[in-house]
Amino acid sequence: MNVQVSGQPRELEAGRTGLDLFGADQSIVAMKVNGVTRDLAWALADGDAVEPVLNTSPEGLAIIRHSAAHVSAQAVQLLRADAKLGIGPPITDGFYYDFDVAEPFTPEDLKALEKHMQRIVKERQRFVRRVVTDDAARAELAAEPYKLELIADKGQANADDGSAVEVGAGELTIYDNVRRTGEVAWKDLCRGPHVPHTGYIKAFALTRSSAAYWRGDQKNASLQRLYGTAWASKEDLDAYQTRLAEAAKRDHRKLGAELDLFSFPEELGPGLPVFHPKGGVIKRIMEDYVRQRHIDEGFLYVGTPHVTKEGLFHTSGHLPYYEDTMFPALVYHDEEGNPVGERYFLKAMNCPMHNLIFKSRGRSYRELPLRFFEFGTVYRDEKSGVLQGLTRVRALTQDDSHSYVTPEQAGDEVRHLLKFISGLLDDFGLKDYYLELSTRGEGEDKKGKFIGTEEEWATATAVLEQVGRDSGLDLVPDPGGAAFYGPKISVQAKDAIGRTWQMSTIQYDFNQPARFNLRYTARDGSLQQPVMIHSAKFGSIERFIGVLTEHYGGAFPAWLAPVQVTAIPVAADHVAYLEPIAAQFKAAGLRIEVDDSDERMQKKIRHAQTQKVPYMLIAGHDDMAAGTVSFRYRDGSQNNGVTVDAAIAEVLAAVREKK
Repeated sequence: MNVQVSGQPRELEAGRTGLDLFGADQSIVAMKVNGVTRDLAWALADGDAVEPVLNTSPEGLAIIRHSAAHVSAQAVQLLRADAKLGIGPPITDGFYYDFDVAEPFTPEDLKALEKHMQRIVKERQRFVRRVVTDDAARAELAAEPYKLELIADKGQANADDGSAVEVGAGELTIYDNVRRTGEVAWKDLCRGPHVPHTGYIKAFALTRSSAAYWRGDQKNASLQRLYGTAWASKEDLDAYQTRLAEAAKRDHRKLGAELDLFSFPEELGPGLPVFHPKGGVIKRIMEDYVRQRHIDEGFLYVGTPHVTKEGLFHTSGHLPYYEDTMFPALVYHDEEGNPVGERYFLKAMNCPMHNLIFKSRGRSYRELPLRFFEFGTVYRDEKSGVLQGLTRVRALTQDDSHSYVTPEQAGDEVRHLLKFISGLLDDFGLKDYYLELSTRGEGEDKKGKFIGTEEEWATATAVLEQVGRDSGLDLVPDPGGAAFYGPKISVQAKDAIGRTWQMSTIQYDFNQPARFNLRYTARDGSLQQPVMIHSAKFGSIERFIGVLTEHYGGAFPAWLAPVQVTAIPVAADHVAYLEPIAAQFKAAGLRIEVDDSDERMQKKIRHAQTQKVPYMLIAGHDDMAAGTVSFRYRDGSQNNGVTVDAAIAEVLAAVREKK
């Protein structure tokens, strides 16, 4: 038979597999056959187009990690024979597997499980795929209640809860782990694909365990989730663990406490942060910066309430499409406890209220683009399992803006917003970023998730795609990731240690203008429907602060630092010399503190370094005699004998230039 391998013709004997095609090259873990990812043991047919899946590719790593998840589950059932299997999908940088076990996993358990996994890997157990009927699967997995539930749900697997790795919409398959003797060591309901044998799993580690709920629903059984990671090589695993260690040092929750920036009081509830005075400085600087930038870019400042009657969100379409992320309705009751009047909702987004401002009077084409901007605090009932410090909260303040434009203006407006965002990210030191284009996607599973016609979606997507390509930035597709009302571009920024964060977003919305019956008078006197472009430059201020804290490891540049200068006297009798100098710094608009504590000078320096203050201003007898100061910088270097005017000028220049 003849096949095409990466576009090149290749002749094989009939019935040969990918293993015959690629031999013992373990850098290839699977293959795409006519566009569908298959195990290497899949039998090829005449005319097939084949592409290798490399172990370093995102798809290859996902396959390795899913195979490692199976090995972890096999190890758990060796250690705890009564463990019932949940699901075990690959995730970013690793995998997890859920188990129903009598006792939570301990750190000692994780060490024992890793040893069992190493033995399984050394055995080079083959992953062998079998197609089974529903009845046969139920018979084989009769002792696994969670698997039986998945079999019953076949064809309705929800990718969001990880169950899609077990069953698809078609045939059921079981993967056997087969020893070299032919003995089946273990098996699991799984859609696959997998690596040919466990020896392909070169580098892995179990990282932690936690409580979880079956299929992510708190109404379901409580399980234990085992997390791990797997990579193509030991070197890649070592590099990942080094990144994890660095990330732990930069964790914004840890730094927020150490630097007295923000906290998460239990009395308020999960996902509801408070900013302390020093964190408030950063927040205020960001707000002042982006408010002025919006004004400079032609936006008009507006304000809207935090609560509204539910009908507004029915008009916008957020009810029912978005209700699962909104806080429950506020309901008035009469004296007998019966609900009366309309229900109210805390706002989860600002756009419906901005539409009411647009609609408050007639609009002319001469006003367009009409740009509204608001610092709007919104409330989202994020589940406790996904809350993550400032980067995933329940109360968030968005630098939210909406541009109302004619259809012909839409492309230029998106370009204008993208340029705005690029300048903002550069100023805040996030200079490495790319674009992600989230679209409706195709297929039956997308029906009911989005509103609008195919033609409207095609037009909106084409505008965003063209602008994204014209920008010169990498544009990565994200099918199915759009908002329910239209496609979006999101800016994915890399931090100092290479992690990617979703930051700014631009969304093209043709649905809300129609639902709110928004109109403007066109040049010919007719009433026309505008296009609405949503954009958030920070995304949310809370999330942006969390990302910046980790990006800089808490060592903010001078223009953002809560305290820009700490004045440190060599001895107590130098305090009086530094106080009027500090007053000059303050008069110049700089944030300075004089450390007049009873501690020794070296301890004061260590404290300023711990607080990551950009500039330490030191003065002793020589400085007093000369009327100068000495600079000590965060890197430990020093500049002595600096005049006060020169010292102020140096810090002002660093602030002005956002160094």
